Amino acid sequence: MKVGLVLGAGGVTGGAWLTGALDALATDTGWDPGSADRVVGTSAGAMIGGLLAAGVPPWFMVAHSAGERFRGLDGADGRPSASASRSAGALFRPERRFPPLGPGSLRLAYRTLRDPRAHTPAAVMSGWLPRGWISPEPLRETIRRVVPRGWVERDGVWIVACDYETGRRVPFGREGSPEADLADAVAASCAIPGFYAPVRIAGRDYVDGGMYSPSNLDLLREEPLDLVVCLNPTSSLDDLPVRSVGHRVAAALRGASGRRLGREARRVREGSGARVVLLQPTREDLEVMGPNPMNGRRRHEAIETARRTMRAQLRRPEVAEALADLPPGDPHKVTRPDGPPSGWPRLRPVAGSSS
Repeated sequence: MKVGLVLGAGGVTGGAWLTGALDALATDTGWDPGSADRVVGTSAGAMIGGLLAAGVPPWFMVAHSAGERFRGLDGADGRPSASASRSAGALFRPERRFPPLGPGSLRLAYRTLRDPRAHTPAAVMSGWLPRGWISPEPLRETIRRVVPRGWVERDGVWIVACDYETGRRVPFGREGSPEADLADAVAASCAIPGFYAPVRIAGRDYVDGGMYSPSNLDLLREEPLDLVVCLNPTSSLDDLPVRSVGHRVAAALRGASGRRLGREARRVREGSGARVVLLQPTREDLEVMGPNPMNGRRRHEAIETARRTMRAQLRRPEVAEALADLPPGDPHKVTRPDGPPSGWPRLRPVAGSSS
């Protein structure tokens, strides 16, 4: 079976939901999500997808987030894993230089003025927002712990960012896209316009891939796959009571994300013939995640909630039947090995030199 894995955008809380949901997916099916033939990651999904593709299993992400220290286990950069940040890159430090005043990308702003229907609403807004002033360096640092330079030593890992001048999406890692270090591509994919400073790759500035699509699921519409599993933190089949302006805005964004997700899923089914399974937060997840996607105070609670709610989703007959033939993964990637960390099988591949 050829399997695609799509991990959507969602900020800090979305990344937490993805972590818990992927752990449940692995333990309940016996499949290693990091072994998918295609891994498409956008924003928060780029961070989690990059770690997965580098060989970091979901169970390790959950334990690390909870504060566990793995004595005798070092990262690819040679530093002890215990010294790595528990924030998954969500450390907000200002850039050393204050950004220039005015629109963050005048060229993108002018393009959207000339033909607004050729751009997504997010792109139309993003060009006019001021240039972000939060450093993307902590995002790079998180990936460099497992891939110090270059790309992962496997094909099919696509990290989606957007060109800050044209609004065009760029799946780094796919043939025909500019070469990039995985750390730079992930940082670019996470660089929310107006918040993070854009990331420069091959002479151009890039920002959040969610500016084009929260999931970018339709990138797989022509890929030779049998099954596509998409985890999308920014949409839901459930609703929450509207208790504030923030909740109202979050509900509107979820609705728009869900409609786009449905359209993209149809394109994949019609284009590739693949079966598409959509997994989204439940009402219980939404209550814990809250309306602010960059709020990290309840990050681990969101992880644990997603582990529980995802298991319930996976037991639905239509989902269980679709996932029944997933190939078995390496046991140490699916569940935690026995014994001390020093005796565990190697969790990650060695980093490559280029994408």
